[in-house]
Amino acid sequence: MTECFAEIAGDTLECRLITAQSARKGMPTLVFLHEGLGSVQLWRDTPERLCTAVGCDGLVYSRMGYGASSRLIAPRPVKFMEREAEEVLPLVLDHFAIERPLLVGHSDGGSIALIYASLAKSRAVAALVMAAHVFVEDIALDAIAATREAYLGGALRERLRRFHDDVDGAFFGWNDIWLDADFAAWTITSRLAGISCPVVVIQGEDDEYGTMAQVDALEAHGARAYRLARCRHSPHRDQPEAVKNALVELLHTLAP
Repeated sequence: MTECFAEIAGDTLECRLITAQSARKGMPTLVFLHEGLGSVQLWRDTPERLCTAVGCDGLVYSRMGYGASSRLIAPRPVKFMEREAEEVLPLVLDHFAIERPLLVGHSDGGSIALIYASLAKSRAVAALVMAAHVFVEDIALDAIAATREAYLGGALRERLRRFHDDVDGAFFGWNDIWLDADFAAWTITSRLAGISCPVVVIQGEDDEYGTMAQVDALEAHGARAYRLARCRHSPHRDQPEAVKNALVELLHTLAP
């Protein structure tokens, strides 16, 4: 495991490279895309565990405004996830010479993975997305508004400040745009038909930020769906074995 920084599109991104001891030739590289309040550190040991379990190298990075990456200097636009997928992620893959990425995305990171996979020039071999957003639901907006109250109360801010150099920038950069009136109409449903690589979607039955309608939309376009009981918004924490098994099965579909 190597911690490093990469200069991408004028920003400095915090990165972690994982070299699996059992990595097999020809296997894809797992590229981890974090949630709306995530970072390299907030993934905890999930990337290392998954890379070790399936014998793949991995890359984890904090997007601009998160973790130890460059700070956010302006409000995020409604299409901030599209920019991450269309402009930033390709540069990250080029920087690390990753030709066969298997994207592992959580929440906002899952949406970014789906957008990237839909691009004509995508090099994604597959995507595993957890609690991804395909469109905005009231349940998500209600939960995000409640999260704002928890943050302003202080306890959540104290927990998050261990993972972000600029904790207020990370929080409000995410929270403000999600609660912006213009964001309510955001959707990527029209992009799903353009995804040609295998997709696995994992959703917790108790997810406080989304319903199974998100899964239904992806399943209608050929995604393999796992609906997990006793699981909230973070399947890799609540049901880590199920996530590992889903990844193993996904990799089997790629075997020659």
